[in-house]
Amino acid sequence: METSEKVNRDYQAQLNDWINHEKAAIDLINIVGKLWFEKSIELILFRNQLFDRSASEIMNLHLYAKNIVKKPIVVFDTLDLANEIAKSEVGASRIDIGKLAFEWLQEGSNYKTKTDFINDKLKEMIGNTNTVTPKDVVLYGFGRIGRLAARELITLAGKGEQLRLRAIVTRGNSDEEIVKRADLLRTDSVHGPFPGTVIEDLENKALIINGHTVHMIDAANPEDVDYTKYDIHNALIIDNTGVFRDDVELSRHLKAKGVDKVLLTAPAKGNVPNVVHGVNHETVDLKTQKIFSAASCTTNAIMPILYVIDKELGIEKGHIETVHSYTNDQNLLDNYHKKYRRGRSAALNMVITETGAESALKKVLPHLSGKFTANSVRVPTPNVSLAILNLNISKEVCIDDVNEIIRRYALQGNLVEQIQYAFSNELVSTDIIGNPCPSVFDSQATIVSPDKRSIVLYVWYDNEYGYTRQVIRFSKHISEVRRPVYY
Repeated sequence: METSEKVNRDYQAQLNDWINHEKAAIDLINIVGKLWFEKSIELILFRNQLFDRSASEIMNLHLYAKNIVKKPIVVFDTLDLANEIAKSEVGASRIDIGKLAFEWLQEGSNYKTKTDFINDKLKEMIGNTNTVTPKDVVLYGFGRIGRLAARELITLAGKGEQLRLRAIVTRGNSDEEIVKRADLLRTDSVHGPFPGTVIEDLENKALIINGHTVHMIDAANPEDVDYTKYDIHNALIIDNTGVFRDDVELSRHLKAKGVDKVLLTAPAKGNVPNVVHGVNHETVDLKTQKIFSAASCTTNAIMPILYVIDKELGIEKGHIETVHSYTNDQNLLDNYHKKYRRGRSAALNMVITETGAESALKKVLPHLSGKFTANSVRVPTPNVSLAILNLNISKEVCIDDVNEIIRRYALQGNLVEQIQYAFSNELVSTDIIGNPCPSVFDSQATIVSPDKRSIVLYVWYDNEYGYTRQVIRFSKHISEVRRPVYY
């Protein structure tokens, strides 16, 4: 009987502890929202968005933080630190509350109070009154990437002081077409329902998305649109059609009234810089360059990892194989296609095809160009892909050495938004859907050869959502709507 009573007391104590943690998570959600809408301060937890999360999701993110930094980061600490930030004079910024909580555990004894800790750690952001000129954004095309970009631009709009989605350009904007596009925005077979409101304003040829009026513009050619008619000025055009690929074709956008810069969401040809944000985004000249490319989803997945391994271990040569989900470029059933094999049914076959990963090295990491071979296999899944990097390196390593290098870069430095360190033994492709990082490093799959000079790395990526987040990051950079960051 006594044993039964003890088990019941332990059960109730554990449940009460969880409830207290969940209450703190709810309080944290409230503060995250206030900071975002009232002060343009965005709190994240080791790259993971905290805004618009449920209490259970908040708790799960804290568990992830505990596992990756190997320290018991608890919601009570992040809540206290968020409260301190709310009371401080910190200006518009993006702050990793997980990093702050980790540093508090390590260094808290050096400070009298959490207030002193926050004032010291965020001293460069306190009193920051630098104003950011919002940038009008136009989505040219409304396919897979375009619709995800619309979701993200609206979700991350906050007070509207950064990127502002003002229009979407498509071929046709009849009432029926607007209604159909609205439905495609509301629901998605892979990414689920859009957690917001989408209202068709057919009279004004617009969608009202979470209170944002977005004009639906019909245009057959990029140069045909006068965006100033819609009070859109100095806009960034995000071209996600994939139709125009070089500087001559993309420059047609610049002939339209109200356009400032153009960003292509595909690998570019000619003189257009292919950029992986976090790796080579600072090499572009924002004052003279008007046309940019965010490269490909695969390029954004592999370049952060290749950059790290080459910097730390030296890459002598290698092979890149991508296992890629099928795309709209393939046929649903067997039919004619201008490229070999892609005409065969995407839903029924594994299809060997080419990848531009090796050629992308010439523009992103040119010193590695010529050291790689590359190929791709399209597989019957609708989203999430896997890059397998077989690398010969200059130093002898063991598995723990390699994994620790990647874990370190995932936690600190310039690639914390690009690399996520995954430690689960059970990771499969659907687990990556909705992951904001373009490179999800599978630490449990790392292989090191007996000679310790050849390694095989597995990198997952949501080739739709993870890539779209990279597009948004780079859009903020070239639009110069960047806020101070702490992560």
